Amino acid sequence: MKLLRYGEPGKEKPGLLDSDGNIRDISRHVADLSDDALSPASLCQLSRTDSDSFPIVSGSPRLGPPVGDVQRMICIGLNYSDHAEESGLPAPAEPVIFVKSCAATGPNDDVLIPLGGEKTDWEVELGVVIGRRVRHVEEKDALSYVAGYTIGHDVSERAFQHERGGQWTKGKSCEGFGPLGPWLVTADEVGDPQSLDIWLEVNGQRYQNGNTKNMIFSVAVIVSYLSKFMTLVPGDVILTGTPAGVGAGTKPTPKFLKAGDVVRLGIQRLGEQQQTFVPYT
Repeated sequence: MKLLRYGEPGKEKPGLLDSDGNIRDISRHVADLSDDALSPASLCQLSRTDSDSFPIVSGSPRLGPPVGDVQRMICIGLNYSDHAEESGLPAPAEPVIFVKSCAATGPNDDVLIPLGGEKTDWEVELGVVIGRRVRHVEEKDALSYVAGYTIGHDVSERAFQHERGGQWTKGKSCEGFGPLGPWLVTADEVGDPQSLDIWLEVNGQRYQNGNTKNMIFSVAVIVSYLSKFMTLVPGDVILTGTPAGVGAGTKPTPKFLKAGDVVRLGIQRLGEQQQTFVPYT
């Protein structure tokens, strides 16, 4: 299933995308796509319900983040060897963890270039959505705790990240820096998360072009690893790293985003996002 949330910011309703591309309102089945609604039992019940029984949503509403009330975006840094290489850093021996503390936004919402931002950068990432409480899970069982997958855009302000004391979180958490969506695609529909093409374009030029098979640490390894240090709960979103091709790694001169730039990004079987970057006002 392709699950989504539609409507004005803060007033989104849960929906699904049917086989004809229509948005169906599922709010009579679940209040929101969060908490217990992401459990295996809830998703199974929803999948067994005839989508034609849900009303069609008219028009072309705004899409919000496909997970409601995201409390944590837990990020994995340097998880593609080619990105570590372009960053001039060795491949990590264990997953590098940081937290993105901005609120999740819709996949096509405008993104603010932050006040004082000089090096705003792009990073397309596979997002993993946790469906049930997990702690100390073994790698072989880790994927059973995943409700589904989505696209995450880990927008980054490199000047804040690298030139203001070396703390990644403050370069990752500016307003609008957490686009998710368009959909939460359930794990059964995605299949193997380690065989997905992943790409990003800026103003029509392709900069990132990779595949999740090139992750240093797989989704199963990441979920298992995190569960040994923290309890993961339904609705947690894990951003699993980005392939080579970020602006900071562009040769011979790094390239960063400016007002008016349009970024389009996508992952195989998960859809596409598009954002326009706008000045801080």
